[in-house]
Amino acid sequence: MGLSEALGQRDTEALLPVTRAMELRKRNYYVERPLLNQEQLEELGCLTSATETHQWRTWFQCSYTRARALLLQHLPVLAWLPRYPVRDWLLGDLLAGLSVAIMQLPQGLAYALLAGLPPVFGLYSSFYPVFIYFLFGTSRHISVAALGPLSSLTVLGHPTGGAGPGPLRLRGHLPVRASGPRLYHSRVHTGLRLAAQVCVWPPTEQPLWAAVPHLFLEVCWKLPQSVVGTVVTALVAGVVLVLVKLLNDKLQRHLPLPLPGELLTLIGATGISYGVGLKHRFGVDVVGNIPAGLVPPVAPNPQLFASLVGYAFTIAVVGFAIAISLGKIFALRHGYRVDSNQELVALGLSNLVGGIFRCFPVSCSMSRSLVQESTGGNTQVAGAVSSLFILVIIVKLGELFQDLPKAVLAAVIIVNLKGMLKQFTDICSLWKANRVDLLIWLVTFVATILLNLDLGLAVAVVFSLLLVVFRTQLPHYSILGQVPDTDIYRDVAEYSEAREVPGVKIFRSSATMYFANAELYSDALKQRCGVDVDHLISRKKKLVKKQEQKLKRLKKLQKQTAASKDTSVSIEVHSSTRDMESNNMEDSQVSTGNELEGMVASGQEGAKAPDVTTLKALGLPQPHFHSLVLDLGALSFVDTVCLKSLKNIFRDFREIEVEVYMAACHTPVVAQLEAGHFFDASITKQHLFASVHDAVLFALQHPRSSPASPVLMTKL
Repeated sequence: MGLSEALGQRDTEALLPVTRAMELRKRNYYVERPLLNQEQLEELGCLTSATETHQWRTWFQCSYTRARALLLQHLPVLAWLPRYPVRDWLLGDLLAGLSVAIMQLPQGLAYALLAGLPPVFGLYSSFYPVFIYFLFGTSRHISVAALGPLSSLTVLGHPTGGAGPGPLRLRGHLPVRASGPRLYHSRVHTGLRLAAQVCVWPPTEQPLWAAVPHLFLEVCWKLPQSVVGTVVTALVAGVVLVLVKLLNDKLQRHLPLPLPGELLTLIGATGISYGVGLKHRFGVDVVGNIPAGLVPPVAPNPQLFASLVGYAFTIAVVGFAIAISLGKIFALRHGYRVDSNQELVALGLSNLVGGIFRCFPVSCSMSRSLVQESTGGNTQVAGAVSSLFILVIIVKLGELFQDLPKAVLAAVIIVNLKGMLKQFTDICSLWKANRVDLLIWLVTFVATILLNLDLGLAVAVVFSLLLVVFRTQLPHYSILGQVPDTDIYRDVAEYSEAREVPGVKIFRSSATMYFANAELYSDALKQRCGVDVDHLISRKKKLVKKQEQKLKRLKKLQKQTAASKDTSVSIEVHSSTRDMESNNMEDSQVSTGNELEGMVASGQEGAKAPDVTTLKALGLPQPHFHSLVLDLGALSFVDTVCLKSLKNIFRDFREIEVEVYMAACHTPVVAQLEAGHFFDASITKQHLFASVHDAVLFALQHPRSSPASPVLMTKL
C-alpha cells in the first residue's frame, strides 16, 4: 500500500509540469502582422500632424459657455451645492461640523498663544479662512484651520517678536497657480514640519542649533522663579488630555464620536479657575479679556513686505504641501478629484482674506480632518457648520473663557505635539522602504536645524533637484535577451532563461538620455557590447592611413617612371660625379619598373573594391555581432546633446561594420528627432522600428556579411 501511494505521488508530481504547460498553451495568443519600421507604422496608422494652437488666443475668447465654465471652475461651491443630497448627507455634515468645531475651539486658542498672539486671534483664524475655503476649495474632507507647524513658523516672521498682535496681514500667501513643476519632495515638507515643531523659540538672529541650547539654558536658569500654581495646572491638564486620548484609542470601535477631551478640559479648567480664583490666589496667568464681536478689516502695511516675504514663502510652501497631500489621500479614498491649482487658489484666498481680518496662517490639520471624515462628513458643509459655530462663540460666548488658564492651552499644544514627534519613527520604515527618501528627510531636518527654516527649505529643494539629476546619471543599463518563444526581451543578467539573439546586441537604459548623462550612455553601451570600439576604430584609421600613404608613394613613383621613359638619356655630362649619379638613378628606376607597375595595378584594383578597408582585409578582429538595437522606450525627450550622441553611436559602430537600429520611440520623441534634423540620407526612419522584436527580425533578415564602406548607408 505504501509503495503504491509513493508511485501515485510520483506520477502526480510528473504530471504537474505538463498540466502547467497545457494551461499556458490555453492562454496563448497569436498576432500576425507585418514587420513595421517607423515609416510603415506612420503610413499604417495614418499619423496626422497636430494642428498648432496658441493658448493665448483662448484667453481672450468670450462666450456664455466659457464664462460659466470659468465661474464654476474658480468657485466650485456653485457646481456641487445645487446638487447637494440634503437627506443623505446633511445630518452627517452637521455632526462632523460640530465635532470639528469642538476641537477647533481649544486648539485655535492654543495655537494663537504659540504664535505669540492674543488667544482671540485663534478664534478669528478658525472662522474666516474656513468659510472662504468652503466657497473655493475642492476637497470635501480636509479641515482648514490653525495648525501647529504654521503657528510656530509665524513666530519667526512676527514683526513684533511674537509679543503682541502686530500687523499680521501679510501672513497670507497670494493665490497663484500650481500647474508648474513640483519642486519639493513629499519628505521635504515632512522634515520641515518636524523641525518647526521641535524648534520653537523666541525670535532671534541666531540659527536654530545655537538658539535652542540658549533657550534651554535660560529655561533651566529661571526654573526657581516658576509659579507653582501654573506648573501644577499645566501638569494636571496634560495628564487629563493624555488619559482622554488613550481612552479614545481603546474605545474607538465602541464610541460613535471621540470624546472631546480638549473641550472638556477647557471647560473644567475655566470653571475651576473662576470658582477657586487661580489668578488672584495662586498667580496663574489667564487668557483675560476676549472682545465680543468681529474686528473691522485692516489694510496690509506695505512696509513689511520686504521683511516678511521669506517667511511668507516658507509658510506658503509648507501649508500647501500639507493640504494637497492630505486632500489627495481623502480624494483617492472616496473616489473624487482634487484640483491642485484650485486648492492653491483656495488656500491663498483663505489666508489673504484672513490676513485682512487679523488671522494668522492656516492650513489643513490631519487630526481634525480624520475626525471630520470619521464622524460622517461628506462635503465642506461640515466646514461651514464649524465656522458658524466658532462665529457664535466669537460674538456671544467668548467672554466665558476669560478665566481660562494659559497653562492649559500650553498643555494642549504639548500633547498635540506628541503625534508630530512620532514621525521620528519614520526613520526605521524609510530605511527599509526607500533610503533615498530617508536621505531627503534627514537633509531637510538637519538643514532646518542648522540654517533656520527659510534657508533649510531652500537647501531641501535644491538637494531634491540635485538628487534627481544624480539619479538620472546612474540608471540601470542592460543587455536584453529574448524570452524563449515570445517577443519579450528582458535583461539577461536578471532572467536566466533570456537568451541573446545571435549576431544582434540589444541595449536599454532605464532613464532618458539628455545632456547630463549622454556621455555615460555612450560609454556604458560600448562597455556592455564587449568590444573596445574606440581602440578598434583607432587601429583601423592608422592602418587605412598607412595604406593611403603607401598608395600615394606608389602613384608618385609610377609617374616618375613614366616620365623617365619618355625623356632621352643621351645628354652631355660635364662631371664624372654627375654621370655616375644619373647612371645609378636610371638603373634603380629600370630595376623597379616592373614592381611598381604591379603594385600600382593592385592599388587600382583595391580602389575599386571597398573590401580593402574592411576589418578582415586589414587583419583586425571583427565584432561577434553584426547589428545593434537601441531600445529607446525610456526616452521621454531629446535635446541637442542627445541627438549628437545618437549620431556618434551610428558613426562609430558603422566604422566597425555594425549596423545600428532604434526601437520603441514614442511619437513626441520622433517629432523631436525630426525637428532636430536627426534623419538624413544615412539615418532614415527605416532605421527606427515600432518594437524591439521588429528591429531584431529585420536585423536577422539583413546581416551585414559583406559590409560596405562606413560612410555608405545600408539599403533597406
